[in-house]
Amino acid sequence: MAKEISEQGWFDSEPIRRPRISEEVTRRLATAISEGVYRAGDFLPSERELMQRFGVGRPAVREALFSLRKMGLIAIHSGTRSQVTKPDGLAVISELSGIVQHLLNREDGVRQFQQVRTLFETALAREAALFGSAEDLAQIKLALDRNRDALGDKSRFIRADIGFHFAIANRTKNPLIVQIHDAMAAWLRDQRVVTLTIPGLDKIALAEHEGIYEAIAAHDGDRAESLMRSHIEHVARNYWTVRDRHD
Repeated sequence: MAKEISEQGWFDSEPIRRPRISEEVTRRLATAISEGVYRAGDFLPSERELMQRFGVGRPAVREALFSLRKMGLIAIHSGTRSQVTKPDGLAVISELSGIVQHLLNREDGVRQFQQVRTLFETALAREAALFGSAEDLAQIKLALDRNRDALGDKSRFIRADIGFHFAIANRTKNPLIVQIHDAMAAWLRDQRVVTLTIPGLDKIALAEHEGIYEAIAAHDGDRAESLMRSHIEHVARNYWTVRDRHD
């Protein structure tokens, strides 16, 4: 009986909405792009041609084109036709940014992202230790030196801190990983700002960075992963300590 009531309640929900005309135009054009009818660099038909092909008005076509641009599938230029763009992880990250900011306004959302950062950065540290070249190590060392030089200057230290972690991510030469790292650093920047209000924490962070670099330089994947995990978790604990004091 309970099951019947539950099912009835479910079917009593709002009726299925028919898609707007612009959404259908968006779907068809996105499908054409994904199936290779239009490739990166190709120009889509003009607005007038699209109106004729789909039998719709100009507002529907323009809404569809703006949706495709938001999805990262096309670029819209004034005075010329829309052009299909090369797939880019930035479009995906841009789409997520609004949701992420909403999550970061909640404590559980911040904790979830701290966990994601821990898993992400520990994996990168391990990869750097196992597969880093001499050139990779030189770039990470350069970032570490800049971090050391920034001691005593909070703004510079934050930038150099991000730069050290960026150098480890950039070693992968994977644009998507680098873009995810940059987005994560921006989303969780408040962590760095808040934790560095603790006196002497910049020196502790630098010492932890030095340990991570030494493990990477020694090609010790286990130690690099362990030290990075300890470092990220240390930052998270300090963040909540400061937050709790101000609540």
